[in-house]
Amino acid sequence: MNWNTKDINIFMTEREYIDTAVIPLVPVVLGDGIKRAAEQGEFIQLLSLHLERQFKGRTLILPSFSYMKEPNENIEALESWTMHAKEAGFSYVFYLTSDPRWQSIQDECKGTLIHIPSIPFEHMDEQHKHTVMENQLKTLIEKIVQAWQGRND
Repeated sequence: MNWNTKDINIFMTEREYIDTAVIPLVPVVLGDGIKRAAEQGEFIQLLSLHLERQFKGRTLILPSFSYMKEPNENIEALESWTMHAKEAGFSYVFYLTSDPRWQSIQDECKGTLIHIPSIPFEHMDEQHKHTVMENQLKTLIEKIVQAWQGRND
């Protein structure tokens, strides 16, 4: 389910089946690195849409957690989002990011961090972009299913 009124109406009636919240982590950079940050954001947003299609009846894709500083300076705010999701009844909270800086602090995260390196879409046609996303989605699905099964392989 996506964060829109149509899906939230369904979410409210099917709440007992939706146990997973996904929080896309999107960097905001307005100086050096702006293009890379935009690329990562575009990739994570598109990947989130593809993920939602696969797990529509089990996941809620929350609005992106946007941040301007180093990830470690955002842990407290992200923990607040996570605690809010847990208090709302979500058993699983996944953070989805293309920013490799989150990997160094993943042990501090209260949810499950999934890092998928971004792929630049700037010069790709739609068909190639779709193929690339499907391949990346396979990796993401494996990681989520492993977490649901209690494995950390």
